[in-house]
Amino acid sequence: MADLCEKRIGVLAMQGAVREHMRMLEGLGASALAVKYPDQLEECHGLIIPGGESTTIGKLMARHGFLEPLRRRILEGMPVFGTCAGMIVLARDLVEGDQPLLGLMHIKVRRNAYGRQVDSFEDRLEIEGIGSREPFTGIFIRAPWIEEVGPGVQVLSRHQGRIVMAREGNMLVAAFHPELTDDRRIHHYFLGMVEGNGTERLS
Repeated sequence: MADLCEKRIGVLAMQGAVREHMRMLEGLGASALAVKYPDQLEECHGLIIPGGESTTIGKLMARHGFLEPLRRRILEGMPVFGTCAGMIVLARDLVEGDQPLLGLMHIKVRRNAYGRQVDSFEDRLEIEGIGSREPFTGIFIRAPWIEEVGPGVQVLSRHQGRIVMAREGNMLVAAFHPELTDDRRIHHYFLGMVEGNGTERLS
């Protein structure tokens, strides 16, 4: 990843832990950009959709004209990483509720699956592909989980049998908040996806 300084990673700046994601990216040597306008997507080699309230994020994306340009960029192969609400927005299907979605990743998600804000918790997770067997501390805040995956989806982590991290081609999702830890392994994994851009495109 010697040329990461030449890669600009956007963080969708609608809601959520934008600064925390940017801090992680910059700590790994990448250039981070708070994306507030759709035309900024053309400057990005990858994008993170952070947590927050998924219905609000979806409506803001629709109102500000993000949905179609972002769908196009992802379909063209731009890597995208959705955390918590970002995972919901990327999903093809929800168990319940109706909201604007990008609708690209072949997963069915249950929103607020772990309960309300007061039910937030931390737990140790085994995660495939991040370069170490040391458990990762998952921070779950009004977290969703994945109930079903399509045949092209790789499950990377489970919590008590529930899928909480997965990848499909150039799309990565996590139900928890890696940006709220000091552990950079998941962001490093995502930057590896950015370095390999062009090899994973949706059909």
